[in-house]
Amino acid sequence: MDNILDYDTVTLDEEDNTLEIIDQTQLPYRTQILKLTETKDIWDAIYHLKVRGAPAIGVAAAIGLYIASTQADTDDIEEFLNYVREKKEYLNSARPTAVNLSWALERMEKVCLDNRNLDIPKICSLLKQEALKIKAEDTEMCYRIGENTLGLLDKGYGLLTHCNAGQLATSRYGTATSAMYLGYERGYGFRIYCDETRPLLQGARLTAYELSSAGMDVTLVCDNMVSSLMRQGLINAVLVGCDRVAANGDVANKIGTSVVATVARRYNVPFYVCAPSSTIDLSTASGNDIVIEQRPAEEVTEMWYERRMAPDNIKVYNPAFDVTDHELISAIITEKGVIREPYLKNLKGF
Repeated sequence: MDNILDYDTVTLDEEDNTLEIIDQTQLPYRTQILKLTETKDIWDAIYHLKVRGAPAIGVAAAIGLYIASTQADTDDIEEFLNYVREKKEYLNSARPTAVNLSWALERMEKVCLDNRNLDIPKICSLLKQEALKIKAEDTEMCYRIGENTLGLLDKGYGLLTHCNAGQLATSRYGTATSAMYLGYERGYGFRIYCDETRPLLQGARLTAYELSSAGMDVTLVCDNMVSSLMRQGLINAVLVGCDRVAANGDVANKIGTSVVATVARRYNVPFYVCAPSSTIDLSTASGNDIVIEQRPAEEVTEMWYERRMAPDNIKVYNPAFDVTDHELISAIITEKGVIREPYLKNLKGF
């Protein structure tokens, strides 16, 4: 089995000036590298989860907006700025819940606005630098989250994670998995359990794949087995990522996360949210204000089956995310440190 660390999840091929991503819809059986230059194809890759995970889609969108800027057919700065804004808004429409997408795109547009006195080729060059900077910062951020998380864990711990907040969701290391990678390197001997994460099976297809290919002790479980594990004392901590943190500490993460948090509270298992500070959205008061993406019904009824496994015309509820209430969260761990209650006060400044 290949070590997934041998591949960049998302990167800029500077020679061809293309966005290069692993097509995650093909994993774990096939590692296909896509090279994208058209904004519509980059939007499609984000929407259809070929590239996924809040940090990774932020990096992909930043690189995509830089590539789009080089394709602008104008010498007029105002036309150029309008063109970039249109491309930014189009890419931002691909997925509404993950704040990193809009954060990265806003950051890229700010480069244009702050340097509108320069000629267009120079602005494009600055956009390239900014996109590469966002990617480099993401790698450093993940490493620091891992260090901060590792300080809360002991050797031999049983760890549970939900969905994929690993290298495949970031530039490197992951957020929730960063401490697992660092612990593996340092001989912590973690026992890791991965929820399969229905209906898109990111835990089964992606997390189990990347961690096992890196040599870790990984056990795959169905989502509804979490209580059984915790009741037996096999889980010492839960580590999950997140796509948006509200001002009061509520977090939006992959559907099913709130169930894990609720069960963890029942069995007094620490529930840690590992998140870059860029996911903290102080303009969103609580989880009630987070827009939750609704996905196609086919993901539930037929996507993974040889034949449809639900009655025709049955109604399907398929939210991509749910909200975990801040009362259920033991700590939010960022690259800047560990944040605990009261979140409304302590998230300020991060």
